[in-house]
Amino acid sequence: MVNKTALVSTIASLGLVLGIASSKVVAQMPHQDRIQPSQNQPTEQLQRIEQPIVNKIAVTLGGLGLIGLELWWFLLSKPKSTKAIARLGIQEVTVTVDGGYEPSLILVQAGQKVRLNFVRKDTSSCLEEVRFPDFGIAQALPLNRVTAIEFTPEKPGRYEFTCGMNMFRGVVEVQSADTAAILVD
Repeated sequence: MVNKTALVSTIASLGLVLGIASSKVVAQMPHQDRIQPSQNQPTEQLQRIEQPIVNKIAVTLGGLGLIGLELWWFLLSKPKSTKAIARLGIQEVTVTVDGGYEPSLILVQAGQKVRLNFVRKDTSSCLEEVRFPDFGIAQALPLNRVTAIEFTPEKPGRYEFTCGMNMFRGVVEVQSADTAAILVD
C-alpha cells in the first residue's frame, strides 16, 4: 500500500507547483498585452484575463482528485484491525507508530490482561506519546524502541487511544467472552 504521508505531500507539492505556474502566466504578462479599458467602461471595474485551457483543465483535475482523496480517506478507508493473541494469560499485540497507529483497531477480550507493544518509527513530536484516557495511561514512546503498555479492561466497549496532541487515534475494542467465542467460530 502507498504511504499516506508520501501521497498527501506529493499532492500538496503538485498543487503548489500548479499554483505557482498559473500565477506566473498572469503576473509575467507585459502591460501592453493586457486588455485596455474602452472609453465607455469605467477604469475601476475588474477585467477578465483569459487563462489557457491547459491551466483550467489542470486546476479542475487537481480539485476533483483532492475531493476524491478526501472522500476515500474519510468515508471508504477502513482501519486495519487485528485480534490480540493470548499467551500465558496476556493478550498481546504489536502496534507500529509511523504516521499513525497500525493496526488502529485492536480486538481484545474483557477481563484479561492486555499488553500493547508500541514501536515508534516516526520522528514527529506528535507521536512521542500515547494516551489511554479511559485507563489513565500516558506513556512516552522512544524512537525505534519497543514500549509495552499493560492494562486490564473489565467491561466490553470501545476505548480510544491517541497521540499526545490528540491528532492520531486508535481503538481497543473490548469484547465479552461470549462475543469473542462467536467471532472465533
